Amino acid sequence: MSKFSISEAAKIKGVSPSTLRRWESEGKLIPERTASGHRRYSMSQLLGVESHRAYTIGYARVSSHDQKQDLERQKEIIELFCAQNGWEHEIIQDLGSGVNYSKRGLKRLLRLITSGEIDRLVLTHKDRLLRFGAELVFSICEQFGVEIVIINRTEDASFEEDLANDVLEIITVFSARLYGSRNGKNKKIVEELKKVSERL
Repeated sequence: MSKFSISEAAKIKGVSPSTLRRWESEGKLIPERTASGHRRYSMSQLLGVESHRAYTIGYARVSSHDQKQDLERQKEIIELFCAQNGWEHEIIQDLGSGVNYSKRGLKRLLRLITSGEIDRLVLTHKDRLLRFGAELVFSICEQFGVEIVIINRTEDASFEEDLANDVLEIITVFSARLYGSRNGKNKKIVEELKKVSERL
């Protein structure tokens, strides 16, 4: 009787390899092991387990409170997209700069990815995740068998505004470190930058 590798078994079941690993840890589907330790599944095993309905996380983010309407729009787009595809889902939302790696929602998202609890991540745009470093998160997703779905691969209307805010934040942090946060020179730099960003 044919035996299937974990990647082959995942395709047969329509789930990710991380889901099969989770089923194994939960005792739902225990594969055989080869002499070298690789998992092998029989067809009877795969047919004997109910199909898993992949769990999806939608992630929405804006930089500031005055972009609340854009946050709601992102959530609506994700909700509609997931519903159209019949995906069981939850939306994690964040308020903070695209260069802030300590946002509560982002931390939770990373915990879910690395614990194998989700099978799919949905974003309206790539930059909603992070301004810089999104590829690193995507690599982590790939490692844990999480599918990435980006609904719109073009820049959204708030791209320039968000980018200006993120650049302002970066320069503010560096100038504060260079001159001290209360230094008059630092405050002058920040004020000039704010004026420039407002003209963008």
